[in-house]
Amino acid sequence: MLLGMTRVNIAEAKARLSELIDAALQGEDVIIARRNTPVVKLTAVTSRTSAPKFGMFKGRIRISDDFDAPLESFAEYMLPAGRRRKR
Repeated sequence: MLLGMTRVNIAEAKARLSELIDAALQGEDVIIARRNTPVVKLTAVTSRTSAPKFGMFKGRIRISDDFDAPLESFAEYMLPAGRRRKR
């Protein structure tokens, strides 16, 4: 098990990749260096969103009874094509 911060060169990272990934998943900082210069930091990816939970908005959203009723401002668009008002 690795503790704290781990710094390895590229060749060692190739040989120990699974171990280094496990260390990163446990929150450890893993730095990969090329010619003793740090070039990559290996970190775990965390999920920022959770899966939707069905029913989570139950009681919070209300749809009015006339939700799908035609709007008065669009009445002229609902007339048959021959009866539309000319502009």
